[in-house]
Amino acid sequence: MPVTIAEEHPLTPDLSLLFERHTADMHADTPPESIHMMDKSALAAPGIRFFVLRDGGQPLAMGAFKRIDAGHAEIKSMHVLAEARGRGLSKVMLDQLVAEARKDGFSRLSLETGVQPTFVAARALYTRAGFDECGPFEGYALDPTQKAGVRAHSSTG
Repeated sequence: MPVTIAEEHPLTPDLSLLFERHTADMHADTPPESIHMMDKSALAAPGIRFFVLRDGGQPLAMGAFKRIDAGHAEIKSMHVLAEARGRGLSKVMLDQLVAEARKDGFSRLSLETGVQPTFVAARALYTRAGFDECGPFEGYALDPTQKAGVRAHSSTG
């Protein structure tokens, strides 16, 4: 069975490991007040599209985007299980999110990520994908535990 990505409900029971690992990574070296992740029930809200990458039916990665306004969305909860990393699955998921956001009419796609060691690979992925540094957006504030380059945006057009 090939690798597939489909829109799914975040409360699907076999996604528990993805959410557990995502939560652990977010809390590994980020101060609690600087964690902006959404839990799985929050990802089930209107205005959020949630996707799962599966290989042979096994969930290996997830990602979502949340509508900010008619032309702007934010990437949320991008995560690939550690044992599945190194296969290019993060790029596959990011490409899917960008394509879906474009289909939904969003001309701007933003994200917030940390500067801690846990996020080095993610920041490199977003840079390679054409995301650029930008200031705080949608209620974010400058965070003393972060530095320039952690807030990014990209035109999806």
